[in-house]
Amino acid sequence: MTVDVTSSAEASGDRPPVRYSEPTLAARAARVLRDNDTGAVITAAPKLYPHMWSWDAAFISIGLARLDVRRAITELETLFRAQWRNGMVPHIVFTEADAYFPGPDRWGTENAQDGPSNVRTSGICQPPVHAIAVQRVLEIARRSSPNERADAERFVRGIWPKLYAWHRWLVEYRTPGSAGLVAIVHGWESGMDNSPRWDVPYDAVHPGAGLPPYVRKDVRVVGDPSERPTDREYDRYLWLIEEMRRAGYDQRTIVENSSFLVGDVFITALFAVSCDVLVELGKEFGQSGEQLRDLAEWAANARQAVAGSCHSVSGMARDRDLRASRWLDTQTIAGFSPLLCGGAPDDVQLQLLSLLDSDRWCGHPDLLAPVPPSVSPMRPGFNPRQYWRGPQWPVVVWLFGWAFERRGWHERARRMRDGGIRLTDDGSFGEYYQPFTGEPLGSTEQSWTAAVVLDWLCSG
Repeated sequence: MTVDVTSSAEASGDRPPVRYSEPTLAARAARVLRDNDTGAVITAAPKLYPHMWSWDAAFISIGLARLDVRRAITELETLFRAQWRNGMVPHIVFTEADAYFPGPDRWGTENAQDGPSNVRTSGICQPPVHAIAVQRVLEIARRSSPNERADAERFVRGIWPKLYAWHRWLVEYRTPGSAGLVAIVHGWESGMDNSPRWDVPYDAVHPGAGLPPYVRKDVRVVGDPSERPTDREYDRYLWLIEEMRRAGYDQRTIVENSSFLVGDVFITALFAVSCDVLVELGKEFGQSGEQLRDLAEWAANARQAVAGSCHSVSGMARDRDLRASRWLDTQTIAGFSPLLCGGAPDDVQLQLLSLLDSDRWCGHPDLLAPVPPSVSPMRPGFNPRQYWRGPQWPVVVWLFGWAFERRGWHERARRMRDGGIRLTDDGSFGEYYQPFTGEPLGSTEQSWTAAVVLDWLCSG
Protein backbone atom coordinates (compact mmCIF):
# COMPACT_ATOMS: atom_id res chain seq x y z
CA MET A 1 0.00 0.00 0.00
CA THR A 2 1.34 3.45 -0.94
CA VAL A 3 0.86 6.33 1.49
CA ASP A 4 0.96 9.88 0.11
CA VAL A 5 2.86 11.48 2.97
CA THR A 6 3.17 14.92 1.40
CA SER A 7 -0.51 15.39 0.76
CA SER A 8 -1.58 14.08 4.16
CA ALA A 9 0.88 16.43 5.88
CA GLU A 10 -0.43 19.39 3.94
CA ALA A 11 -4.02 18.45 4.66
CA SER A 12 -3.65 18.07 8.42
CA GLY A 13 -1.01 20.70 9.15
CA ASP A 14 0.70 18.16 11.42
CA ARG A 15 3.29 15.45 10.98
CA PRO A 16 1.60 12.45 9.33
CA PRO A 17 1.43 9.30 11.48
CA VAL A 18 3.81 7.43 9.18
CA ARG A 19 7.33 6.26 9.91
CA TYR A 20 9.01 4.64 6.96
CA SER A 21 11.44 1.79 7.32
CA GLU A 22 15.02 2.65 6.49
CA PRO A 23 15.04 0.85 3.10
CA THR A 24 11.82 2.58 2.05
CA LEU A 25 13.06 5.93 3.32
CA ALA A 26 16.25 5.49 1.30
CA ALA A 27 14.25 4.71 -1.83
CA ARG A 28 12.13 7.83 -1.32
CA ALA A 29 15.23 9.97 -0.79
CA ALA A 30 16.76 8.62 -4.00
CA ARG A 31 13.56 9.43 -5.86
CA VAL A 32 13.64 13.05 -4.64
CA LEU A 33 17.16 13.51 -5.99
CA ARG A 34 16.22 11.97 -9.33
CA ASP A 35 12.98 13.96 -9.61
CA ASN A 36 14.79 17.24 -8.87
CA ASP A 37 17.41 16.58 -11.53
CA THR A 38 16.97 18.92 -14.50
CA GLY A 39 19.69 17.12 -16.40
CA ALA A 40 22.05 20.01 -15.73
CA VAL A 41 21.72 20.49 -11.96
CA ILE A 42 19.84 19.07 -9.02
CA THR A 43 17.60 21.97 -8.04
CA ALA A 44 17.51 22.73 -4.34
CA ALA A 45 13.73 22.17 -4.26
CA PRO A 46 11.22 21.85 -7.11
CA LYS A 47 9.00 24.82 -6.27
CA LEU A 48 10.65 27.23 -3.86
CA TYR A 49 14.29 26.91 -4.96
CA PRO A 50 14.52 26.08 -8.70
CA HIS A 51 18.25 26.90 -9.04
CA MET A 52 21.61 25.62 -7.74
CA TRP A 53 22.68 26.83 -4.30
CA SER A 54 26.32 26.57 -3.29
CA TRP A 55 26.24 24.72 0.01
CA ASP A 56 23.12 22.81 -1.04
CA ALA A 57 25.10 21.45 -3.99
CA ALA A 58 27.84 20.23 -1.65
CA PHE A 59 25.41 18.23 0.49
CA ILE A 60 23.50 17.06 -2.58
CA SER A 61 26.69 15.64 -4.09
CA ILE A 62 27.22 13.54 -0.97
CA GLY A 63 23.82 11.91 -1.33
CA LEU A 64 24.22 11.56 -5.09
CA ALA A 65 27.47 9.66 -4.60
CA ARG A 66 25.44 6.95 -2.89
CA LEU A 67 23.53 6.53 -6.16
CA ASP A 68 25.96 7.51 -8.91
CA VAL A 69 29.47 8.78 -8.23
CA ARG A 70 29.80 10.24 -11.72
CA ARG A 71 26.60 12.28 -11.27
CA ALA A 72 27.87 13.56 -7.91
CA ILE A 73 31.11 14.67 -9.53
CA THR A 74 29.20 16.44 -12.29
CA GLU A 75 27.17 18.39 -9.73
CA LEU A 76 30.27 19.80 -8.08
CA GLU A 77 31.96 20.45 -11.43
CA THR A 78 28.90 22.43 -12.54
CA LEU A 79 29.05 24.56 -9.40
CA PHE A 80 32.75 25.28 -9.80
CA ARG A 81 32.37 26.22 -13.45
CA ALA A 82 30.50 29.22 -12.03
CA GLN A 83 33.41 30.13 -9.74
CA TRP A 84 34.38 33.79 -10.08
CA ARG A 85 37.80 34.65 -11.44
CA ASN A 86 38.84 36.00 -8.04
CA GLY A 87 38.04 32.60 -6.46
CA MET A 88 34.60 33.21 -4.96
CA VAL A 89 32.05 30.43 -5.28
CA PRO A 90 28.70 32.21 -5.69
CA HIS A 91 25.76 31.28 -3.51
CA ILE A 92 23.36 30.83 -6.45
CA VAL A 93 23.97 29.57 -9.98
CA PHE A 94 20.84 30.42 -11.90
CA THR A 95 19.00 28.03 -14.19
CA GLU A 96 16.45 29.10 -16.80
CA ALA A 97 13.62 29.03 -14.25
CA ASP A 98 12.12 32.39 -13.29
CA ALA A 99 10.09 31.31 -10.27
CA TYR A 100 12.49 32.72 -7.69
CA PHE A 101 13.19 36.20 -6.36
CA PRO A 102 15.68 37.85 -6.30
CA GLY A 103 16.66 36.51 -9.69
CA PRO A 104 19.70 37.29 -11.86
CA ASP A 105 18.38 40.65 -13.07
CA ARG A 106 18.13 41.90 -9.50
CA TRP A 107 21.67 40.80 -8.73
CA GLY A 108 23.10 42.31 -11.90
CA THR A 109 26.44 40.51 -11.66
CA GLU A 110 26.91 40.19 -15.42
CA ASN A 111 28.94 43.40 -15.38
CA ALA A 112 31.09 42.43 -12.40
CA GLN A 113 34.77 42.49 -13.33
CA ASP A 114 35.52 39.13 -11.71
CA GLY A 115 32.26 37.37 -12.57
CA PRO A 116 32.17 34.14 -14.57
CA SER A 117 31.46 33.94 -18.30
CA ASN A 118 28.41 32.25 -19.83
CA VAL A 119 26.53 31.74 -16.56
CA ARG A 120 24.49 34.03 -14.33
CA THR A 121 25.07 33.98 -10.59
CA SER A 122 24.40 35.91 -7.41
CA GLY A 123 27.11 38.16 -6.01
CA ILE A 124 27.70 36.66 -2.56
CA CYS A 125 28.92 33.33 -1.19
CA GLN A 126 27.82 30.62 1.27
CA PRO A 127 29.61 28.43 3.85
CA PRO A 128 32.76 26.70 2.54
CA VAL A 129 31.72 23.06 2.96
CA HIS A 130 32.82 21.96 -0.50
CA ALA A 131 36.11 20.31 0.49
CA ILE A 132 34.15 18.20 2.97
CA ALA A 133 31.83 17.10 0.16
CA VAL A 134 34.72 16.31 -2.19
CA GLN A 135 36.38 14.14 0.44
CA ARG A 136 33.11 12.34 1.18
CA VAL A 137 32.49 11.65 -2.53
CA LEU A 138 36.02 10.23 -2.79
CA GLU A 139 35.49 8.00 0.25
CA ILE A 140 32.24 6.64 -1.19
CA ALA A 141 33.80 6.10 -4.62
CA ARG A 142 36.64 4.08 -3.12
CA ARG A 143 34.08 1.66 -1.72
CA SER A 144 32.42 1.38 -5.12
CA SER A 145 33.74 0.13 -8.47
CA PRO A 146 37.32 0.58 -9.71
CA ASN A 147 36.04 2.87 -12.47
CA GLU A 148 34.23 5.11 -10.00
CA ARG A 149 37.32 5.22 -7.83
CA ALA A 150 39.44 6.28 -10.81
CA ASP A 151 36.87 8.91 -11.82
CA ALA A 152 36.80 10.34 -8.32
CA GLU A 153 40.57 10.50 -8.02
CA ARG A 154 40.85 12.36 -11.34
CA PHE A 155 38.12 14.69 -10.12
CA VAL A 156 39.94 15.48 -6.86
CA ARG A 157 43.14 16.33 -8.74
CA GLY A 158 41.22 18.67 -11.01
CA ILE A 159 39.12 20.46 -8.41
CA TRP A 160 41.77 20.83 -5.69
CA PRO A 161 43.28 24.05 -7.14
CA LYS A 162 39.79 25.54 -7.42
CA LEU A 163 39.08 24.72 -3.79
CA TYR A 164 42.39 26.28 -2.80
CA ALA A 165 41.47 29.44 -4.75
CA TRP A 166 38.09 29.55 -2.99
CA HIS A 167 39.72 29.28 0.42
CA ARG A 168 42.33 31.87 -0.53
CA TRP A 169 39.51 34.27 -1.53
CA LEU A 170 38.01 33.96 1.95
CA VAL A 171 41.35 34.85 3.50
CA GLU A 172 42.19 37.65 1.08
CA TYR A 173 38.83 39.39 1.05
CA ARG A 174 36.87 38.24 4.09
CA THR A 175 39.09 38.29 7.16
CA PRO A 176 39.10 41.96 8.17
CA GLY A 177 39.52 43.06 11.76
CA SER A 178 41.63 41.78 14.61
CA ALA A 179 39.18 39.05 15.69
CA GLY A 180 40.27 36.86 12.77
CA LEU A 181 36.75 35.66 11.99
CA VAL A 182 35.63 35.14 8.41
CA ALA A 183 33.31 38.05 7.64
CA ILE A 184 29.98 38.07 5.84
CA VAL A 185 28.42 41.08 4.13
CA HIS A 186 24.90 39.65 4.01
CA GLY A 187 23.04 37.28 6.33
CA TRP A 188 22.37 35.03 3.34
CA GLU A 189 26.09 34.27 3.14
CA SER A 190 25.87 32.50 6.48
CA GLY A 191 23.31 30.02 5.18
CA MET A 192 21.24 30.92 8.27
CA ASP A 193 19.39 33.70 6.51
CA ASN A 194 17.23 35.39 9.15
CA SER A 195 18.75 33.87 12.27
CA PRO A 196 18.47 36.05 15.39
CA ARG A 197 22.28 36.12 15.16
CA TRP A 198 21.84 38.97 12.69
CA ASP A 199 19.08 41.02 14.35
CA VAL A 200 21.39 43.59 15.91
CA PRO A 201 23.60 44.24 12.86
CA TYR A 202 20.55 44.30 10.60
CA ASP A 203 19.08 47.07 12.75
CA ALA A 204 21.88 49.29 11.43
CA VAL A 205 20.89 48.64 7.80
CA HIS A 206 18.67 51.50 6.61
CA PRO A 207 17.29 50.99 3.10
CA GLY A 208 17.55 54.16 1.08
CA ALA A 209 14.98 55.81 -1.17
CA GLY A 210 16.70 54.25 -4.16
CA LEU A 211 15.61 50.70 -3.33
CA PRO A 212 13.86 49.44 -6.50
CA PRO A 213 10.35 48.00 -6.01
CA TYR A 214 9.94 44.24 -5.84
CA VAL A 215 7.42 41.42 -5.54
CA ARG A 216 8.33 38.42 -3.40
CA LYS A 217 7.67 34.90 -4.67
CA ASP A 218 8.60 32.80 -1.64
CA VAL A 219 5.46 33.68 0.35
CA ARG A 220 3.31 32.46 -2.54
CA VAL A 221 4.95 29.04 -2.48
CA VAL A 222 5.12 28.40 1.27
CA GLY A 223 1.69 27.72 2.72
CA ASP A 224 2.25 29.77 5.88
CA PRO A 225 3.99 33.11 5.19
CA SER A 226 4.73 33.52 8.90
CA GLU A 227 7.43 30.86 8.49
CA ARG A 228 9.33 33.19 6.17
CA PRO A 229 11.26 36.42 6.77
CA THR A 230 9.15 39.57 6.99
CA ASP A 231 8.88 42.29 4.32
CA ARG A 232 10.88 44.59 6.56
CA GLU A 233 13.68 42.02 6.65
CA TYR A 234 13.49 41.67 2.88
CA ASP A 235 13.90 45.43 2.42
CA ARG A 236 17.21 45.15 4.26
CA TYR A 237 18.30 42.07 2.34
CA LEU A 238 17.66 43.81 -0.97
CA TRP A 239 19.28 47.06 0.10
CA LEU A 240 22.51 45.20 0.78
CA ILE A 241 22.34 43.76 -2.73
CA GLU A 242 21.79 47.27 -4.06
CA GLU A 243 24.91 48.45 -2.22
CA MET A 244 26.93 45.66 -3.83
CA ARG A 245 25.60 46.43 -7.30
CA ARG A 246 26.55 50.08 -6.90
CA ALA A 247 30.05 48.98 -5.84
CA GLY A 248 30.34 46.90 -9.01
CA TYR A 249 30.90 43.84 -6.80
CA ASP A 250 34.39 45.06 -5.98
CA GLN A 251 35.11 43.03 -2.88
CA ARG A 252 37.37 45.49 -1.11
CA THR A 253 34.87 48.29 -1.60
CA ILE A 254 32.03 46.10 -0.34
CA VAL A 255 33.90 45.07 2.81
CA GLU A 256 34.91 48.67 3.45
CA ASN A 257 31.46 50.22 2.94
CA SER A 258 28.72 47.61 3.33
CA SER A 259 26.09 48.46 5.96
CA PHE A 260 26.43 44.90 7.24
CA LEU A 261 29.79 43.36 8.16
CA VAL A 262 29.86 40.54 10.71
CA GLY A 263 32.52 38.04 11.69
CA ASP A 264 30.68 34.73 11.39
CA VAL A 265 31.90 32.15 13.90
CA PHE A 266 30.04 29.24 12.28
CA ILE A 267 31.57 29.88 8.85
CA THR A 268 34.96 30.37 10.49
CA ALA A 269 34.72 26.95 12.16
CA LEU A 270 33.69 25.31 8.90
CA PHE A 271 36.53 27.10 7.13
CA ALA A 272 39.04 25.76 9.66
CA VAL A 273 37.98 22.14 9.30
CA SER A 274 37.60 22.47 5.51
CA CYS A 275 41.18 23.72 5.31
CA ASP A 276 42.22 20.64 7.30
CA VAL A 277 40.39 18.41 4.81
CA LEU A 278 41.96 20.19 1.87
CA VAL A 279 45.40 19.64 3.40
CA GLU A 280 44.66 15.92 3.70
CA LEU A 281 43.57 15.72 0.07
CA GLY A 282 46.50 17.85 -1.05
CA LYS A 283 49.05 15.65 0.66
CA GLU A 284 47.58 12.54 -0.93
CA PHE A 285 47.42 14.04 -4.41
CA GLY A 286 50.79 15.77 -4.44
CA GLN A 287 49.83 19.41 -4.25
CA SER A 288 52.25 22.26 -3.64
CA GLY A 289 53.94 22.31 -0.26
CA GLU A 290 53.59 26.07 -0.12
CA GLN A 291 49.85 25.85 -0.64
CA LEU A 292 49.56 23.13 1.99
CA ARG A 293 51.39 25.37 4.44
CA ASP A 294 49.01 28.20 3.59
CA LEU A 295 46.01 26.03 4.33
CA ALA A 296 47.48 24.78 7.61
CA GLU A 297 48.14 28.35 8.70
CA TRP A 298 44.65 29.48 7.69
CA ALA A 299 43.11 26.58 9.62
CA ALA A 300 45.12 27.41 12.74
CA ASN A 301 44.20 31.08 12.57
CA ALA A 302 40.52 30.32 12.06
CA ARG A 303 40.50 27.82 14.92
CA GLN A 304 42.13 30.39 17.17
CA ALA A 305 39.52 32.97 16.16
CA VAL A 306 36.68 30.60 17.04
CA ALA A 307 38.22 29.83 20.42
CA GLY A 308 38.78 33.54 21.05
CA SER A 309 35.10 34.27 20.51
CA CYS A 310 33.88 32.04 23.35
CA HIS A 311 31.96 33.77 26.12
CA SER A 312 33.79 33.65 29.46
CA VAL A 313 30.72 32.36 31.32
CA SER A 314 28.58 30.32 28.92
CA GLY A 315 31.45 29.08 26.77
CA MET A 316 29.35 29.65 23.65
CA ALA A 317 31.08 31.03 20.58
CA ARG A 318 29.99 34.44 19.36
CA ASP A 319 29.78 36.39 16.14
CA ARG A 320 31.28 39.88 16.05
CA ASP A 321 29.65 42.97 14.61
CA LEU A 322 32.65 44.45 12.84
CA ARG A 323 30.91 47.72 12.06
CA ALA A 324 30.08 48.42 15.71
CA SER A 325 33.13 46.58 17.16
CA ARG A 326 31.08 44.47 19.57
CA TRP A 327 30.46 40.82 20.31
CA LEU A 328 26.99 39.47 19.58
CA ASP A 329 25.76 37.37 22.48
CA THR A 330 22.66 35.90 20.83
CA GLN A 331 22.71 32.19 21.63
CA THR A 332 21.93 29.93 18.66
CA ILE A 333 23.23 26.66 17.26
CA ALA A 334 26.25 28.62 15.98
CA GLY A 335 27.41 28.95 19.57
CA PHE A 336 28.54 25.32 19.40
CA SER A 337 30.97 26.07 16.56
CA PRO A 338 34.06 25.04 18.59
CA LEU A 339 32.69 21.49 18.60
CA LEU A 340 32.93 21.47 14.79
CA CYS A 341 36.58 22.49 14.52
CA GLY A 342 38.18 22.08 17.94
CA GLY A 343 40.75 24.50 19.29
CA ALA A 344 38.92 25.73 22.38
CA PRO A 345 40.32 24.70 25.78
CA ASP A 346 39.17 21.30 27.02
CA ASP A 347 37.08 22.77 29.83
CA VAL A 348 35.20 24.98 27.35
CA GLN A 349 34.51 22.06 25.02
CA LEU A 350 33.26 19.95 27.92
CA GLN A 351 31.04 22.83 28.99
CA LEU A 352 29.62 23.07 25.47
CA LEU A 353 29.02 19.33 25.23
CA SER A 354 27.20 19.39 28.56
CA LEU A 355 25.07 22.31 27.38
CA LEU A 356 24.30 20.57 24.07
CA ASP A 357 23.07 17.51 25.99
CA SER A 358 21.02 19.55 28.46
CA ASP A 359 17.31 20.31 28.43
CA ARG A 360 18.16 23.67 26.87
CA TRP A 361 19.11 21.93 23.64
CA CYS A 362 19.09 18.28 22.53
CA GLY A 363 17.82 17.05 25.90
CA HIS A 364 14.68 19.17 25.90
CA PRO A 365 11.91 16.74 26.90
CA ASP A 366 9.44 17.92 24.25
CA LEU A 367 11.66 17.43 21.19
CA LEU A 368 10.47 14.77 18.77
CA ALA A 369 14.09 13.98 17.89
CA PRO A 370 17.06 14.70 20.22
CA VAL A 371 19.00 16.87 17.77
CA PRO A 372 19.78 20.58 18.12
CA PRO A 373 17.18 23.14 17.09
CA SER A 374 18.45 26.34 15.50
CA VAL A 375 17.63 28.28 18.69
CA SER A 376 17.20 26.89 22.20
CA PRO A 377 13.53 26.34 23.09
CA MET A 378 14.28 28.07 26.39
CA ARG A 379 15.56 31.29 24.83
CA PRO A 380 13.43 34.42 24.40
CA GLY A 381 12.36 34.79 20.80
CA PHE A 382 12.36 31.05 20.08
CA ASN A 383 9.83 30.36 17.33
CA PRO A 384 9.37 26.68 16.48
CA ARG A 385 8.04 27.41 12.98
CA GLN A 386 10.03 30.36 11.68
CA TYR A 387 13.03 30.08 9.39
CA TRP A 388 16.24 29.66 11.47
CA ARG A 389 14.53 30.90 14.64
CA GLY A 390 13.77 27.55 16.22
CA PRO A 391 13.22 24.72 13.71
CA GLN A 392 15.59 21.79 13.35
CA TRP A 393 17.60 21.52 10.12
CA PRO A 394 18.76 18.06 8.98
CA VAL A 395 21.82 19.46 7.20
CA VAL A 396 23.06 21.09 10.41
CA VAL A 397 22.53 17.80 12.22
CA TRP A 398 24.59 16.09 9.51
CA LEU A 399 27.43 18.60 9.91
CA PHE A 400 27.65 18.09 13.65
CA GLY A 401 27.46 14.33 13.25
CA TRP A 402 30.20 14.38 10.61
CA ALA A 403 32.41 16.57 12.82
CA PHE A 404 31.83 14.38 15.86
CA GLU A 405 32.79 11.27 13.88
CA ARG A 406 35.91 13.01 12.62
CA ARG A 407 36.88 13.95 16.17
CA GLY A 408 36.48 10.37 17.36
CA TRP A 409 33.23 10.98 19.24
CA HIS A 410 31.58 7.96 17.65
CA GLU A 411 28.68 7.58 20.07
CA ARG A 412 27.77 11.23 19.72
CA ALA A 413 27.95 10.92 15.93
CA ARG A 414 25.65 7.88 16.07
CA ARG A 415 23.14 9.80 18.17
CA MET A 416 23.10 12.63 15.63
CA ARG A 417 22.56 10.15 12.81
CA ASP A 418 19.76 8.30 14.59
CA GLY A 419 18.09 11.53 15.66
CA GLY A 420 18.33 12.92 12.14
CA ILE A 421 16.66 9.84 10.72
CA ARG A 422 13.93 10.02 13.37
CA LEU A 423 13.30 13.64 12.44
CA THR A 424 12.95 12.88 8.74
CA ASP A 425 11.40 9.41 8.65
CA ASP A 426 8.01 10.75 7.59
CA GLY A 427 9.47 10.81 4.07
CA SER A 428 8.55 14.41 3.26
CA PHE A 429 12.19 15.64 3.25
CA GLY A 430 11.27 19.05 4.59
CA GLU A 431 13.59 22.01 4.42
CA TYR A 432 13.33 22.25 8.21
CA TYR A 433 11.11 20.78 10.95
CA GLN A 434 8.98 21.92 13.84
CA PRO A 435 11.00 20.59 16.81
CA PHE A 436 8.10 19.35 18.95
CA THR A 437 5.73 17.87 16.37
CA GLY A 438 8.16 17.04 13.58
CA GLU A 439 5.95 18.84 11.07
CA PRO A 440 7.92 19.51 7.86
CA LEU A 441 8.17 23.23 7.17
CA GLY A 442 9.29 25.44 4.31
CA SER A 443 9.72 23.43 1.14
CA THR A 444 9.23 19.67 0.98
CA GLU A 445 11.16 17.33 -1.33
CA GLN A 446 14.22 19.40 -0.43
CA SER A 447 17.24 17.92 -2.20
CA TRP A 448 19.83 18.47 0.51
CA THR A 449 17.58 16.91 3.13
CA ALA A 450 17.08 13.84 0.95
CA ALA A 451 20.84 13.74 0.34
CA VAL A 452 21.94 13.75 3.97
CA VAL A 453 19.25 11.21 4.88
CA LEU A 454 20.53 8.92 2.12
CA ASP A 455 24.07 9.31 3.39
CA TRP A 456 22.97 8.47 6.94
CA LEU A 457 21.10 5.40 5.80
CA CYS A 458 23.94 4.11 3.66
CA SER A 459 26.56 4.62 6.36
CA GLY A 460 24.63 3.08 9.23
